[in-house]
Amino acid sequence: MILKIIDATEIKGGTNIIIEGLPYTVKKIDISKTGKHGHAKARIEAIGILSDQKKIIVAPGHERFEVPMVNKNKGQVLSIGEKISLMDLDSFETIEVKCDDSLKQTISENDNVEYWDVCGEKIVKRKV
Repeated sequence: MILKIIDATEIKGGTNIIIEGLPYTVKKIDISKTGKHGHAKARIEAIGILSDQKKIIVAPGHERFEVPMVNKNKGQVLSIGEKISLMDLDSFETIEVKCDDSLKQTISENDNVEYWDVCGEKIVKRKV
């Protein structure tokens, strides 16, 4: 689900945007003004929310980017396998959620974690 659409010159560090169909968090943005009849250019460095992949793009200042809706929820770990089984602490439903291997090693059963729902994909982000 898309929250809104913004121009490249309106982006700031920490903003979530969609690049090539995947959600990214902007870490750094440099905006340069070009010559007399040129357009502003934006150099955007972003890290993937779901994959931790780094991406650097250069876009015209008037290019528009979609801002995804990110829902942050808390859950309790029920079991750990290939995916983590969580019970949502608000609705008490049981869901299967992806998790990074490095974070999975620090989590044990009955721990509380924060998981994000981004564009229909759910991923564990941190231990609470």
